[in-house]
Amino acid sequence: MSEIKVPDLGESISEGTIYKWLVKEGDTVGQGDVLAELETDKVNLEISAEEDGVISSILRQAGENVAVGEAIGIIGAGTAGAAAPQAADGGKPEAAAAGSDAPAAAAPQAAAPAVPAAPDGAAAGTAALASPGARKLARARGIDLGEVSARDPIGRIAAADVKDHGAARPEAAPPSAPPAAVKPAPAKPAAAGSAPQEDGKAVERKRMSRRRLTIASRLVEAQQTAAMLTTFNEVDMTAILDLRKRRKDAFKEKHDVGLGFMSFFTKAVIGALKAYPLLNAEIDGEDLLIKKYYDIGIAVSAKEGLVVPVVRDADRLSFPEIERRIGELASKARANTLSLPELQGGTFTITNGGVFGSLMSTPILNTPQVGILGMHKIQLRPIALDEERTANRPMMYIALSYDHRIVDGSEAVSFLVKVKELLEDPEALLLEG
Repeated sequence: MSEIKVPDLGESISEGTIYKWLVKEGDTVGQGDVLAELETDKVNLEISAEEDGVISSILRQAGENVAVGEAIGIIGAGTAGAAAPQAADGGKPEAAAAGSDAPAAAAPQAAAPAVPAAPDGAAAGTAALASPGARKLARARGIDLGEVSARDPIGRIAAADVKDHGAARPEAAPPSAPPAAVKPAPAKPAAAGSAPQEDGKAVERKRMSRRRLTIASRLVEAQQTAAMLTTFNEVDMTAILDLRKRRKDAFKEKHDVGLGFMSFFTKAVIGALKAYPLLNAEIDGEDLLIKKYYDIGIAVSAKEGLVVPVVRDADRLSFPEIERRIGELASKARANTLSLPELQGGTFTITNGGVFGSLMSTPILNTPQVGILGMHKIQLRPIALDEERTANRPMMYIALSYDHRIVDGSEAVSFLVKVKELLEDPEALLLEG
């Protein structure tokens, strides 16, 4: 027998939430089989079996918060066939395994006292098909196991079945509850997925995921702890669009990856960070940590919320290497398969609201970083070329949010101008690289 424990989640994560169980009580599992999925503040992780056996008990249910090292289930020895009645070959059901030599037909009477007697005369033999956890939960909730529907193909009742049955009968009260307790209760928030009423109108109450709660907390923290300001500029994207039009087919054929905008912006940001290193720093107490490496975070919208995987040592990567790495990280983010190391660290962040049509925004810092660049939608606008001529040009607004505690306004503006200059002269990016 062994306990199913929450694994070590990394030095910055001490707890998680059980997202879902992939097995149920009575299932046979092998070493390495995935048993459950755990949601943490940053990623979802799989919990695997450490030995062969049968899931004898599930101690913590989906939606419950659990700590690192906590036991959430138990794997017992044997196989699923040994844990259930074997009517075909005369084997003894679970209730007779305590050493009794009585035939299988007598086992239901021995197991009957384990649960309250069914008031309607339901067969007590159902208790023999229930797991220990299910019987314990049924006793605690005053539920007749004869009324519980089992999802298991062989009819074995698990704790989850009892829990679902209890949820379906909210009017049921424990036998020990005094009659006075059964009275109309004041209105209270409804459970997730129900349709409560507010002022006579239907609303939906949905529990926030752990990741969404963490995102909310970090965004509020960034605004409360940093002296955050945003400065804006605009970039004429003509040169980059022309370069991509001329080179994209040859680039794709040679490197087997598309030539997007992110490699240009990553290279431009790195060039500007080298010129203005305080944007690549962070505050540590009363000290500044000015980083001499360039790990660029790329914000990606995923189902559970925004995540920021990190392109390590981006200054050492070529254009195709940057495009390939960003593509890999974005795919993992959308498939929810990013690892913790791929999300940790980062010295500066780029976020692209333009893919959703945003024309202008003020990005929020990804603390403890002190700078984040926001990209936006490319839109044709009339631009004055000189005093007499105007032309429609593909323009993009760019925004730099920065921590004014260590970055002065003049340095932030100069940084953004440097990014603009490099983007409008793509050949210069090759020299910067």
